[in-house]
Amino acid sequence: MAAVVGVISAFVALGLERLIRLFTNLAYFHRFSLTLASPADNHLGWWAVLVPVAGGLIIGLMARYGSERIRGHGIPEALEAILIGRSRMTVKVAILKPLSSALSIGTGGPFGAEGPIIMTGGACGSLFAQAFHLTAAERKTLLVAGAAGGMAGIFGTPLAAVLLAVELLLFEWKPRSFIPVATATAVAAALRVPLLGPGPLFLVPSHALLPWHTLPIALALGIAAGLGSVLLTTLVYGCEDLFLKVPIHWMWWPMLGGVVVGLGGMLCPIALGVGYDTIHSLLTGKLVGLTALGLLLTKAVIWSVALGSGTSGGVLAPLLMMGGALGAVASTSLHSADPGLWATLSMGAMMGGTMRSPLTAIAFMLELTDDINVLPALLIACVAAHLVTVLLMKRSILTEKVARRGHHVIREYQAPPLHQVRVADVMDAKVATVPASLPLEGLFSRLVQEDPVIASQHAWPVVDEAGRLLAVITRGDMVRAMEREDFDTCTALDAGTRSLAVTHPDELLEEAAMKMLDRDIGGLPVVARDDPQRLLGYLARKGILAGWFRVADDERRREPGWLSEGLFRRVRARIK
Repeated sequence: MAAVVGVISAFVALGLERLIRLFTNLAYFHRFSLTLASPADNHLGWWAVLVPVAGGLIIGLMARYGSERIRGHGIPEALEAILIGRSRMTVKVAILKPLSSALSIGTGGPFGAEGPIIMTGGACGSLFAQAFHLTAAERKTLLVAGAAGGMAGIFGTPLAAVLLAVELLLFEWKPRSFIPVATATAVAAALRVPLLGPGPLFLVPSHALLPWHTLPIALALGIAAGLGSVLLTTLVYGCEDLFLKVPIHWMWWPMLGGVVVGLGGMLCPIALGVGYDTIHSLLTGKLVGLTALGLLLTKAVIWSVALGSGTSGGVLAPLLMMGGALGAVASTSLHSADPGLWATLSMGAMMGGTMRSPLTAIAFMLELTDDINVLPALLIACVAAHLVTVLLMKRSILTEKVARRGHHVIREYQAPPLHQVRVADVMDAKVATVPASLPLEGLFSRLVQEDPVIASQHAWPVVDEAGRLLAVITRGDMVRAMEREDFDTCTALDAGTRSLAVTHPDELLEEAAMKMLDRDIGGLPVVARDDPQRLLGYLARKGILAGWFRVADDERRREPGWLSEGLFRRVRARIK
């Protein structure tokens, strides 16, 4: 099924790429053509300002009367579908999202195609999954497979697409989801060759092995890119907050954003559109100095305003362009003979920092450029940018939008605490039991007298004379037994539950907790696997919490080491 989704994603990527070409030619050159064209080459003069305005107006109408889900840059919407929509997306989104995004980019919108293709590919994967009898988790896997396959189809970066799925969309690291997503991505990347052409998207001359003194510069550049990521994220959501105060319907906001885009395009035409040719110029060192600085400032402003207006577009290509421009500007102060190197490092760092996906950024830049020798410096730059954004921002540019809608996104993956502790580690081995023949009145009496052994529990295993488990009686069972006509002669065995759910010492707490949830009970007898009546202990809710605390305590408690402990002893001895 994932392989089929990969095929669908590849053709969706082809369709989106052709739509962008078509709308660019129609809007700026007034011709019906699928040839590759850049808005910067138009000859419309000041009339070009109206092109993004018209595009924004149409997109606003599509969102108002079609589907509001097409607004934004795609990835947060995919996250929402996974988090709260049980991975169900509609046909309307699958059709309108690529149309609106292609129209937005084709009319000069300063966006990339990755957000729309992730949303569209994910919608196709979700629709395919909804045709079959699947769980929500399986639908999520196919949704993410479609999103990753679409990204691989557009950019030819299968490894980065899989890493993006893991770092941002899956919320897990499990073979059940990783293998299908990798399968879909591989299929889509393979089909990209006959559909869109072979080779990396931005082929550059390979660098020689970098000398050691480039690594500190890469660190500084990564820190600068991290600060830039913080500023860009703040600027985008600041613009979004400003639009919320505009006293007109949100349908008109993309048109207002189009005004800013159009004016920015007059100042710096290369800032318009998806800008793959501009990115390639940055990577090859052909765009430096004041031109790069103007591109950086213009792109940052028009992209933030347009994205804040709620139009349809992506974030990845603009981050690459702005990151590359930052590196090109920095290369001037470094007096470097190879500005393309610093543009490469800064692109990866800006993407990794802003999206909080450093592994994706590293793999993405290597696959885009086919330049493996920059890996050590790229690793340092991306990690440094990630560090800065983690310290200065609560959330990434992608998860901030989801958080503003009231949903928390966890980006730190680890094994669940209940999956790391066994029942034997936290069970109560000295559990109080009651004889099967004990009258209920006698058990009530012991509770009233606050027998410390009995009163400390809410349920008691019922055992025979040999200590073998027969049933479990709870306080609720005792209350219900009071309504029985034979209460005076009722025993603990009569009132208890004989159809037992049990656990074993070597079972994980996760499995035991699921049994408790399924049966809606507060505890489980712990019995031997080879003898279900040999009682070994009892697992109550407090045992589950103890297992959770045991793992959490490893994160919090600091223990003295041999070096610090020895130093402490010497200092204390001197004080004495």
